[in-house]
Amino acid sequence: MSVLDNVDAATNLAKNNELQLLVFRVSQNDSSAYYAVNVFKTREVVESKNHYLTQLPSSHPLLEGTIVLRDMQIPILNLPAWLGITLTKEEIQKSNILVCDFNGVIIGLRIMSAYRVIKKNWNEMHAPDSYRLKDDGVVINDTRLEDGSLCLILDYEKLLADVLPQALVNVDKDLEVLKTLDLPKKLKDGTVLIAEDSKTAQRHLTQIFEKAHLKMQLFSNGKKLIDYIFALSDAQKAQIPAVITDIEMPEMSGFTVIQKLRANKSTQNIPIIVNSSMTGDNNKREAQGLGADDFIDKTKSHNVIPLILSVMKKRNA
Repeated sequence: MSVLDNVDAATNLAKNNELQLLVFRVSQNDSSAYYAVNVFKTREVVESKNHYLTQLPSSHPLLEGTIVLRDMQIPILNLPAWLGITLTKEEIQKSNILVCDFNGVIIGLRIMSAYRVIKKNWNEMHAPDSYRLKDDGVVINDTRLEDGSLCLILDYEKLLADVLPQALVNVDKDLEVLKTLDLPKKLKDGTVLIAEDSKTAQRHLTQIFEKAHLKMQLFSNGKKLIDYIFALSDAQKAQIPAVITDIEMPEMSGFTVIQKLRANKSTQNIPIIVNSSMTGDNNKREAQGLGADDFIDKTKSHNVIPLILSVMKKRNA
């Protein structure tokens, strides 16, 4: 039976500020770290020896090539090498491919073995400041397994930005559209508040807002955003043009951010946009069911300014 067989529905987890992680290792060394990825970004685990790897000329050194799986050509990324680990020929032969879906981009990550699926509350996910000090850091947050072992969650958006940048947001796309937009005073004078823990996504959003000449304030998780908003006066809250939140964040998930804002009279009318790489229909339905105004996937976040305008108009209508 696959380790991915027993997975709860995303909607049930979201209501409880929970997530499920697929825990895996990238080498046979027993002292090697445990790593994890949200199960809703995974599709399946296949044995690499059963799939012919077609190499690509002049590609990024971490892009090993492609395999064909169910009539789909899937790029294989060398995750161990990205982490500074070199696999032996024997390890490569025994390795597996973890097939993932990021923003609708299907990729395969070379791993050694899938360990198991664990359930965690987002407040058990931690993002030490040391992970945020350098732009080249690959760890985004961590948690502990039952035996106390450290389990690291990687910045998979950074991996994609490094190896397959064409698969991510094009911050220069549709810039001409911004010149034609009639921006309301509340947006021009106000500050959009954004909860996002990926440095790659933070950088993209910063560039987009700078190009639009609009102000924004970033928070590295949902709890920091909520604490900031509820420390404001009611008059200050009323001036917030919009909130943008990721779903997956340490301390507090985006779903909980939506719930808390909608449950309070002073914040219940703030436009909320979910900006996420978890683009499945269940997540969109859950976000909207909790009160989010709209949903955008991270590869399309160059469209976020027109979307803010749209939800502000609907809220004011």
